[in-house]
Amino acid sequence: MTLPDGDNHRLTCHCGAVELRVRLKDGFRTAGRCDCSFCRRRGAITVSVPLDGLTIVRGAADLTLYTFGTHTAQHHFCRHCGIYTHHRRRSDPTEYGVNAAAIDDVNPRDLGPVPWADGVNHPCDRPNGGT
Repeated sequence: MTLPDGDNHRLTCHCGAVELRVRLKDGFRTAGRCDCSFCRRRGAITVSVPLDGLTIVRGAADLTLYTFGTHTAQHHFCRHCGIYTHHRRRSDPTEYGVNAAAIDDVNPRDLGPVPWADGVNHPCDRPNGGT
């Protein structure tokens, strides 16, 4: 199987209550994983979307929000089926990370090897904020 063409995609949760339209920042080339305490448990592969590249088509009231630590990252989930759809990034608050596996016609296996980000040693967690 191959990945869908283009940068505009439909993303849904498992039960279908939430639907997003996303415009990928650089296609699937931005696919990545994070090993912070939350992401390594979630296990999702994310791709980058600029803030103006995400539209909630359906189900805004069906999303629930989870934050922790610095509360900069804002993780959104369907309150019915629990599927993670997207999050506002702590590493770059000007973009979202979206769940690549929730994008129509994407099988994470087709992404090949996916690089890992060092979320355990995130600059924002250092006493000087990484500056």
